[in-house]
Amino acid sequence: MMVSSAPQQVSPLTMIEGGLTAIAVAVAFCWPTLGSKYFRRIERAFGRLAEKRGLSVVIVGISAFLLRLAILPFCPIPHPFGPDDFSFLLAADTFASGRLTNPTPVMWTHFESFHITMKPTYMSMYFPSQGLVMAAGKVVAGHAWYGILVMTALMCAAICWMLQAWLPSRWALLGGLIAILRLGLFSYWINTYTGAGSITALGGALVLGALPRLMRDAKLRHGILMAIGIILLATSRPYEGLLLCLPVAVVLGRWVLFGKTRPPATILMRRAALPLLLIIAAGAWMGYYDYRAFGNPLTPPYKIDRATYAMAPYFVWQSARPEPIYRHRVMREFYVKNELIPYREIHSLSRFLPTTLLKAVVGILMFAGVALIPPLIMVRRVLLDRRVRFLVLCMYLLMAGLAIEVFLIPHYLAPFTAIFYALGLQAVRHLRVWRPGHQPVGMTLVRLIVVICVFMGGLRLYAEPLHLMLPEWPPSNWSDSWYGPGPFGAERARIEAHLEHLPGKQLVIVQYSQDHNPLDEWVYNAADINDSKVIWARDMGPEQNLQLIRYYKNRTVWLVQPDANPPKITPYPSDQK
Repeated sequence: MMVSSAPQQVSPLTMIEGGLTAIAVAVAFCWPTLGSKYFRRIERAFGRLAEKRGLSVVIVGISAFLLRLAILPFCPIPHPFGPDDFSFLLAADTFASGRLTNPTPVMWTHFESFHITMKPTYMSMYFPSQGLVMAAGKVVAGHAWYGILVMTALMCAAICWMLQAWLPSRWALLGGLIAILRLGLFSYWINTYTGAGSITALGGALVLGALPRLMRDAKLRHGILMAIGIILLATSRPYEGLLLCLPVAVVLGRWVLFGKTRPPATILMRRAALPLLLIIAAGAWMGYYDYRAFGNPLTPPYKIDRATYAMAPYFVWQSARPEPIYRHRVMREFYVKNELIPYREIHSLSRFLPTTLLKAVVGILMFAGVALIPPLIMVRRVLLDRRVRFLVLCMYLLMAGLAIEVFLIPHYLAPFTAIFYALGLQAVRHLRVWRPGHQPVGMTLVRLIVVICVFMGGLRLYAEPLHLMLPEWPPSNWSDSWYGPGPFGAERARIEAHLEHLPGKQLVIVQYSQDHNPLDEWVYNAADINDSKVIWARDMGPEQNLQLIRYYKNRTVWLVQPDANPPKITPYPSDQK
């Protein structure tokens, strides 16, 4: 699942947001003092709250948590439906069972699936942070999604905390609330099990929020928070995390060596000891995890799975690998259509620039939507603003780093989430004082933009009864801020729930049609396949299916055809047993 050069679906909600934004611009120019008296009252109360910095951070975090719980009747806990979802859920199930990985199943060729390694062990190919968080949710609250909910709430609070270190307090609080609306309620970060976006954004916010505080007073707690942020980045999105941590390390190192406000070396070493110890311990654990899951402490996640199945590399200077042997047609289609073709496109001189620009558009839509685009007219002032110069430099490094990556899904940008909001809010600050014709046009426009963000959040809740249909297939619309769980994955969940309530153990053989969408994955199994109530397996033809059926001879066997309308489940043909 990555950005393609193909046209993206635009949801009716995004079009409505665009229309309201255009109206807001027109109103700001025609009636620049509209509602000023009422807005000033709200802003005074908001400012008094924002001055209580600790309370503001807590309110943002609790609001994100409680609001998402409150809208569960409208946006229920999502069903898994895509390859990434199932891979992360496998990690969660493994960790929740008290294991770091699982032995390779005996009939493993029937259970092969995307982003899951089968040898040397059976485990998710991804870095472990998302799986650990989801495992905690499963153990503590009974469902993996609650782990994501907690991390998303912490992310929103951390963004507010980070912004307090770079911007005035009222703008930091506004940024935290916008993060709730744009990311904490309806984005795919909270409404799928994919990507560790909230975890990575939390890590980035902790690192960036701790940096100026450390340079101001060098308190131990800020060093610990920075260390936690680094660990979250290293165990979720290490490449993009490195792009963020490099400039932080340069600035921090220069301060340690030459800073006039740094404390004496003995105090500095004493306060740095525990944070450094945490980072070293996390690195040692990661090496042990790699050893257990992939056979070598220096073999990172991704490597074995990509070497086994993928042809397209992740970086533009790398050459495509030879085509491996695929035992399942749907897996070949995934790695050819969804990876190799986009890789070849970005290697074309005519397609490199448009594809790179599309990455920027995806990022803007993900974090700003349409309503927050008008402040970007102040981008020149932001780029020249000394207050956020370091954050601008970080953005330049990110742009360079992403230009050499072949693929992009918005959560790849997650380490820089707090930077996006800091620079965006700085643009909003400049827009607010913009007075063309000596009229407060900018101030009114900023006020109306905030109103639109709040209104769109309420409208999204009633999208279904208002027949504002969301895009039919979500992976092509990850950047849509008004994404929601919808019906995706519901049919598989319905069939699985039915089989779970039948007596005895079940074996499901999944038979896809010739035109099956490889992103609509149904073959997923729990960590302990043999003891699972329901086992999902790929159709490999009558002869190989018979070997599987004989191995699981005490199970009732079913044939599932996901591409029928509706998906069909029938007893497996007796003449093929």
